[in-house]
Amino acid sequence: MQPKDIKAVYFVGAGGIGMSAIARYFLKRGLVVAGYDKTPSALTRQLESEGMLIHYEESVSAIPEACRQPQSCLVVYTPAIPADHQELVYFRQQGFEIQKRAQVLGTLTREHRGLCVAGTHGKTTTSTMCAHIMHQSSLDCNAFLGGISKNYGTNYILSDSDFVVIEADEFDRSFHWLRPWMTVITSTDADHLDIYGTKEAYLESFRHYTTLIQPGGALIIHRGLEMQEALPDSVRRYDYALNEGDFHADNIRIENGGITFDFVSPLETVTNVELGQPIPINIENAVAAMAMAQLNGCTAEELRNGIQTYGGVDRRFDFKIKSDRLVFLSDYAHHPKEIYQSARSMRQLYSDRRITAIFQPHLYTRTRDFYREFAEALSQLDEVVLTDIYPAREAPIEGVTSKLIYDNLAPGVDRHLIRKDEVLDYVRTHTFDVLIVLGAGDLDNLVPQMTELLNNKS
Repeated sequence: MQPKDIKAVYFVGAGGIGMSAIARYFLKRGLVVAGYDKTPSALTRQLESEGMLIHYEESVSAIPEACRQPQSCLVVYTPAIPADHQELVYFRQQGFEIQKRAQVLGTLTREHRGLCVAGTHGKTTTSTMCAHIMHQSSLDCNAFLGGISKNYGTNYILSDSDFVVIEADEFDRSFHWLRPWMTVITSTDADHLDIYGTKEAYLESFRHYTTLIQPGGALIIHRGLEMQEALPDSVRRYDYALNEGDFHADNIRIENGGITFDFVSPLETVTNVELGQPIPINIENAVAAMAMAQLNGCTAEELRNGIQTYGGVDRRFDFKIKSDRLVFLSDYAHHPKEIYQSARSMRQLYSDRRITAIFQPHLYTRTRDFYREFAEALSQLDEVVLTDIYPAREAPIEGVTSKLIYDNLAPGVDRHLIRKDEVLDYVRTHTFDVLIVLGAGDLDNLVPQMTELLNNKS
């Protein structure tokens, strides 16, 4: 099906953060956009207000008439949807063109200059930073992001620019559909072993991804990664890190709640860059984002202004309360290395305060594979409250519970095991100095109520 033939688009799994960005792209083009999702959320309600037709019961009869024409309706689905889903089965039987979200994004990287960010962690923040730098510059960009940008209140940017910034997701090898003009690779710590099986297969997937970079483009890779790239001819290679590499930070100053640094680059060093969201881990993310933006023509002043005005991403070091009496925030961190960096940044920011984390582990397989690493990362904090595992797409695994993490925390860490439905009571009845909610599950849905409880207690 050619793009000009598409009159309607139907999403099986409409409410995911990445799927919703694609839905918004087609809404902006004036197409009929509809879909199914399992449960309503703030994001699905927002999509409905923008014109998307969404229902929440698995039912073929609920599919709108405009989405029942195979010759004019494209079906987009997420791999999280089971293969026997009634609606997906219907579309297959009726001969519809069915694409994964990543396939749609791959088409866009062939029509535009794709600036992609891949990696186990850091990709949402880095891609959102790059999109903001580009969008506020003379170059502009389109963007499909894995989180809600606080600058724009959305995970999608539409413009007439030839550039498109895309978060390149390695889950289910989705990023193999892309053809980047340039890409950043932030990290390759093994993850999604339920999909890949081994660390070696995971690293091989990133190696293959580097073969997809377009001739004349560039790879910007974090220094010291275990993976081996395989670059096509004429693709330039750069590396970066916090304080070493082709691109890095120098003269870092962390004081009075702010962070300033110099961006060192083989093209042009940019001095006195003020980090708009002053979190230590964001220095390295900013270096990567600035590198890609600079390689595509952003000026020193555009880089400086972009980073200074960057507002962050929902659920990425997302501060809800920030005062001398109490700090409360949520963070999407759900891999041991992400938890480690999150906890480390918290320690740097609040070295003299008691830090409590409420952590909802994400996936039984990830907990089974990394419970010792989770415990080690969380042990940097003073108190750890563990809830039951968020299963997402998985069935329970015998013997795999949050207690695996609980039992391996360092001896000096205060620890508690509670159910998710006990979290609000726990917050109501305990006192906190610095409190952070961690995880990629649905615990974040309680953050507004937690914020209200904590404000009322003051």
